[in-house]
Amino acid sequence: MDATTGAHQDGTAGDRPDTAADIAAAWERERPGTPVSSIGIVTPLWQLAKLFGDDRRRALADAGLDAATLDLLSVLRRGGPPYTLSTRELGRRSLVTAGAISQRVARAEREGLVERRPGAGRPRTVQVSLTPAGHELVESTVDRVLGREAELIGGLGPEQQRLLTALLGALLADVQRRLGDDGVSHVGHE
Repeated sequence: MDATTGAHQDGTAGDRPDTAADIAAAWERERPGTPVSSIGIVTPLWQLAKLFGDDRRRALADAGLDAATLDLLSVLRRGGPPYTLSTRELGRRSLVTAGAISQRVARAEREGLVERRPGAGRPRTVQVSLTPAGHELVESTVDRVLGREAELIGGLGPEQQRLLTALLGALLADVQRRLGDDGVSHVGHE
C-alpha cells in the first residue's frame, strides 16, 4: 500500500480508498514505532491539492485559459491601476523564475492580453501592462474560479474557515522556515 495515496501494492484500490487513519494504522501495525503523526495532516493536504488543482484546471480550460496565464493576469490586476509591473516584480509576486515570467508574458502578449514596453530609468527593465482584453478576461475568470473554490469549501462554516486559514498559514510559515524555502509556487503552475 502506498503511504501517500493509499493504493494497494497490486494497483487496486479495493472497495474504497484508504483514509489517512487507515494508512497510519497500517504503518503502526507493520512497523511499530514508525512516526505516523504527519499522515493525518499531510495525506489530506495532498489529496485536497490534487482535487482543487484538477477542478481549477477544468474551470480554466472551460474559459480557454491556463493556470500560468491566469496567475500573470491576476498579479497585474491585483497590483491596481495602472495594472503595470516590471517583469522582476511579476516574478517576485508569482514566485517563479525570470525565464518562466518571460514565457508567460510572451504567450499572453501573443494573445493580446498584455503589452510589454521598456521601463524608465534602467536599460534592461521591462514593464508589462494589462490590455483591455486581458483586464476583461481576468475579471470574468477570477469570479468563476474563486466562486467555485468558495463553493468547494462551503462545507466548513465561517469560523471553521477562519481557523483552518490560520492553522494552514502557521504550518506553511513553519515548514518554509524549516526548509529555508519561501518560494512556494501555486498548485498547477510551472
